[in-house]
This record gives sequence, C-alpha cells and structure tokens, in this order.
Amino acid sequence: MKLFFICLLITITSFQNIFSQVNIDSLKNAANKGNANAQFNLGVCYYNGEGVLTDKKKAVDWYTKAAEQGYADAQLNLGVCYANGGGVITDMEKAFEWFEKAANQGQVMAQFNLGVCYYNGEGVLTDKKKAVDWYTKAAEQGYADAQYNIGVCYNLGEGVLTDKKKAVDWWGKAVMQDDANSQFNLGWCYYYGSGVLTDKKKAASLIEKAYINGHEKAKEFWDKNELWKYK
Repeated sequence: MKLFFICLLITITSFQNIFSQVNIDSLKNAANKGNANAQFNLGVCYYNGEGVLTDKKKAVDWYTKAAEQGYADAQLNLGVCYANGGGVITDMEKAFEWFEKAANQGQVMAQFNLGVCYYNGEGVLTDKKKAVDWYTKAAEQGYADAQYNIGVCYNLGEGVLTDKKKAVDWWGKAVMQDDANSQFNLGWCYYYGSGVLTDKKKAASLIEKAYINGHEKAKEFWDKNELWKYK
C-alpha cells in the first residue's frame, strides 16, 4: 500500500459574530475609515454571505485594502482568492506573493500554503527544499497538515534526506491532533516496521482510527491485512 501525499490550499473564516444590519453598518463605517481589522472582517462577510449578500468581488476588494496595510489574515485570504479564482481571475503568481507576505509574518496557514506552492511549482519555480522549510515553520507551530506533509517529505526524501524515523515523528505529532492521513501512514509504518519497530497492535489501532475519521484507504488496508486479528 502506497503512502499518499496531500496538498491543500485553504482559507480561513475568522471573524466576530457580525450578523445584524446595525453591526454590518458599524463594520462598514470602520472599514471605510481604514480600520484593517474591520476591512478584513467585512471581506469575510461578503465572501461567506454573513449579514450581507455573497459578493466575492467585494470580498476581494476589502481583503486587498486590509492586506495592503499588512494584515496577515487578509493577505492569506486574498492569496486563496487568487489561487481558487474566488472573486478574481485565478493567478497563482499573485497568490504566491500574498501567501509569502503573510507567511513572513508568521501566519501558519500561509506558511503551509507557501510550502505547497514551492512543492508543486504553483506560482513559483518548484523548490522542494524551500517547501520543506515552510512546512517546517508551520509544523513547528502545531499545524497538522504541515506535520503530515513534512512527514511525507522525510519518508520519500523530497527536499530533504530520507529519514523514516523523522517521518514517523512528524506523523506522530499530527496523530495527536487526530489527523486521519497521519493515522493511516503511521499505522502503515507500524505494520511494516518503517522507521519504527513493527507493532501490529498499534498498526490496527491507528488504521481503525483513520477509518473512523474517513480515510478512504483505511478500510481496504484493514480488510486486506486482516487487522481485526490484532485488536
């Protein structure tokens, strides 16, 4: 069974509870006065249709105003809009630029997305070493998807020397956050003794958790290897 890799470009939707027309009007007033936090939250409202009609173009306009003031969460969301074509024409180079600005401020999801861009050559030349560097920054902040991806990089020797034990260590950290992909891969490692001593009881436990959490390959692996024997 092959270990598999996942790369995600994601957005965030963090905003205060802004639903009433009074609050929306107050938010617009603050945003028009240049308040970056209000501009960001108004962008989120327009993007998700919270308290206003959904208008992704207006969301991009407000994200841009906040992002140009250096607001990291707005830079992240603006990057995602450019990556996914939400309210703007898809432009991976611009997405990369905004992810980079946010990542340099320590925005963890932007760091992860920047790693994805470098790994896949999206908006920038492929550079798997830089991908690992950015995954590491996000992983060290506790971001489970980054911990998973860096584990895969160590397992495959992508952008870093192959180190099965480090792969196991990073997947172990993500497993602590109930990450299904890491549960599956770590279970695979315990089953085959890759980077860790073989322990089929632990393998069975992890593969079962991955299955419960919706991992598409977990049941197949469970049935094929008759893991119920090790419960």
